[in-house]
Amino acid sequence: MFYDTDDLKNGEILLRLNHTCEAQPEKGWVPAYYFDICLPDRTKIGYCDLRIGHNEKTYLGGNIGYGIDEPFRGHRYAAQACGLLFRQARKHGMDHLFISCDYGNAASSRTCQLAGGKYIEIAPVPKDNDMYAQGIRRVMIYRFDL
Repeated sequence: MFYDTDDLKNGEILLRLNHTCEAQPEKGWVPAYYFDICLPDRTKIGYCDLRIGHNEKTYLGGNIGYGIDEPFRGHRYAAQACGLLFRQARKHGMDHLFISCDYGNAASSRTCQLAGGKYIEIAPVPKDNDMYAQGIRRVMIYRFDL
């Protein structure tokens, strides 16, 4: 079940729902929301997604993914988007989330810190994980208590 997302905005950004995806247990995927991160005038500046639930894939890959387009970086929009996604996660009864980032990605690590994450560990990415095929070998994992 997916919930309304019209409240996912603040004075600087809004999350515009792009689509949702039902769980695909055979792949280890949990239900997910996919959003465009937009300025109040609806200019798209990036993307984010929220994965509902916990399993090995959401621990390593995180419950949240994000990216900000180059011209809009440096304004803490990703950290703000995470805060809005925390609100959506609470609607699903989630009390914590994980966000992971590629080891050495200082900007993403800083976003996790700004969003209130607690550093957990650096974890190796198994060869059978999708991230490994993308060249990611280690991830930094942060926990967010909601």
